[in-house]
Amino acid sequence: MNNVGFRSVHYQEIHMKFNELNLHSELLESISYMGFETASPIQEMAIPEILDGNDLIACAQTGTGKTAAFLIPVINQLAQKKSKGVSALIVCPTRELAIQIDQAVQGLGYFADITSIALYGGGDGSNFEHQKASLSQGCDIVVATPGKLISHLNMGYCNFDNLQFLVLDEADRMLDMGFVDDLNKIMSFLPEDRQSLMFSATMPSKIRQLAKMGMKNPKEVSIAISKPAENVFQGIYLVYDSQKIPLIKYIVDNKSDFQSFLVFSSTKKNVSNIVRALKNNKYSVEGISSDVEQREREDILMRFAAKKTRVLVATDVLSRGIDIKDIDLVFNYTVPKEAEDYVHRIGRTARAQSNGVALTLVNQEEMSDFDKIEKATESTVKRMPLPPELGDGPEWKLTERKKHKGNFKGNRKGGKRFNKPKKKN
Repeated sequence: MNNVGFRSVHYQEIHMKFNELNLHSELLESISYMGFETASPIQEMAIPEILDGNDLIACAQTGTGKTAAFLIPVINQLAQKKSKGVSALIVCPTRELAIQIDQAVQGLGYFADITSIALYGGGDGSNFEHQKASLSQGCDIVVATPGKLISHLNMGYCNFDNLQFLVLDEADRMLDMGFVDDLNKIMSFLPEDRQSLMFSATMPSKIRQLAKMGMKNPKEVSIAISKPAENVFQGIYLVYDSQKIPLIKYIVDNKSDFQSFLVFSSTKKNVSNIVRALKNNKYSVEGISSDVEQREREDILMRFAAKKTRVLVATDVLSRGIDIKDIDLVFNYTVPKEAEDYVHRIGRTARAQSNGVALTLVNQEEMSDFDKIEKATESTVKRMPLPPELGDGPEWKLTERKKHKGNFKGNRKGGKRFNKPKKKN
């Protein structure tokens, strides 16, 4: 399956309605019940190509409706013709995304009686027999992370003989996480006569290399790469580190009309510190990082989605694969290193065509990183004035970071220097 010839499909805005796509009546009933009527651009481009039986590489940013772009045509085909064993396999990088996709399958496939299961690591093993039965006796759609799926494949009971669809979601993320060998191994267990779909936020050369391993002359569609959604208001605050938590607390305290705040930080230690500093009697605050067990993560997310938790603090483990509506404001406590990560973080707000706010707290060392993000996204983010109570922040100044030879050992005295904010008279 190495005959790869990329055929690009150009998008012309039509605003196609789902009932114009000749979909199965039971699927249309589910779509209508979920309140959707008009296809998003990536859905409008991808769904007809998939329904025509083409292999597809689709490039779309987070929050554009890409999950439904592959689930709708897959469920449509399965509603008309199911096969014995597993009919569709969806592989994604994280358990959060696996859970989200499985929930979407349950919603879209409800009236068509489509069965599904999500396989991911971090559990206690109590559902192993259920997973084994689904993989051996048959389940319409399996959603899995690479490592967990391979652990089942190695035991020899997975029945993919009649697989119709393979979907790789967040393919670029899986390659970044080092899953390329795992993906090649997974594909070696699958029949060659299948339809393969690859969805990615970026289109690096290694995506095309992966496509050569398991796709037949794929079509390629692309929507708005590395650009924040237009309905997200973006702002940055120039701050010293000591001002970051007080600023978040000030904004949360003064935005009584906002019910949901999501704070992203690059480290687990920061997550704990932020949660500890924000906790008070007025509202609930919880944190998620890789240290939190899977069951507890799910409970925390459920409380956040139900608006029982007002502030959720998380590492980038949640920047992809969390689909919670009506998150009013996203904070970037630390500036992400890559523009794509920035787009994914702020894409957690303004979901499903709603409006949202994304605020990034930038210290002196992070200014160069944020400048690169602005250049990559071809945008200039509004500089926001600090509340007078917090004093002055640093001035915007771009400096090249010093390159150190050998091991960097810090200053000789072993201490860290912190710049204090200037107080106004």
